Amino acid sequence: MQKPVQWGILGAAKFARQFMAPAIHAASGARLAGLATSDPVKAEPFLDFCPDLQVHDSYEALLADPEIEAVYIPLPNHLHVEWSLKALEAGKHVLCEKPMTMTAPEFDTLIAKRNQTGLLAAEAYMIVHHPQWQLVRKLIADGAIGKLVHVTGAFSFDNRADTGNIRNRAETGGGGLRDIGVYVIGGTRFATGQEPVSVQSAIRWQDDIDIFTEIRAQFPDFTYSSYVSIRMHPHQEMVFHGEGGVIRLTAPFNARVFGEARVELHRPGLEVLVTRFPGDDHYKLQVEAFCRSVREGEEYPCPLEFSRGTQEMIDQVFSQAVSL
Repeated sequence: MQKPVQWGILGAAKFARQFMAPAIHAASGARLAGLATSDPVKAEPFLDFCPDLQVHDSYEALLADPEIEAVYIPLPNHLHVEWSLKALEAGKHVLCEKPMTMTAPEFDTLIAKRNQTGLLAAEAYMIVHHPQWQLVRKLIADGAIGKLVHVTGAFSFDNRADTGNIRNRAETGGGGLRDIGVYVIGGTRFATGQEPVSVQSAIRWQDDIDIFTEIRAQFPDFTYSSYVSIRMHPHQEMVFHGEGGVIRLTAPFNARVFGEARVELHRPGLEVLVTRFPGDDHYKLQVEAFCRSVREGEEYPCPLEFSRGTQEMIDQVFSQAVSL
């Protein structure tokens, strides 16, 4: 039996505490071994479920720990590239929260460092590991809805009351498009395997962050429309509309948190086939895929090149946008 990959986390972020640390702890082939935080109080919730966790008082100390093989980075967006590079230089595999970069060209530096070190580096884009998205990609490829004509996506929540949140701060790379636009864009690219030919967009700004973004795009074989917002009632949905049917995802991005993940296949005669995924944890599946890639050399489903493509479309959305 192979030794589990020894994981460390840079920072005691709320998201790490609630989702990724438990996922690493529960994942097959992984062991949560280290946490870097200068605040012992912030370490306590992690120690509650992982009492043998080694707590380091700085990021540098964790990266210097020879036991740590892989690092998960949940830091604010503007720090992702810096600490991903430092972790790779320290000889650690890297799984970094999205968006891994602020612009697409920054991925080239990460790709070069990954290639130089021979280590695995990836954006923590968990949805591609969920079986609902793998099913959607297969259904489209197999022609289950005929020729794909149009894709629509929506993702929203309202965090206006949380004024200190990094998503509400321009200096930390906040805004809705970087935080959740990656899902409506990347999900479409993953499911269809296509890249946009042209992009149009409109953005509503508040305190120098995008709080609502509408996107329209032309892909080689279909049209696309979506919106994301951090000032609207929580909602998420993806719809792939073909000449011969419709695929609808009811909880495409926050499965189990927003609701049960379901893939609806609407076919002629008003027939609807529903596939449910009540227990699948895409965070845990993501960690397990990462560990298999590290230990067994299995191809990782979400390489940096894929994430770069999503960031490239986000860059286009920003550059083409008119203000609302």
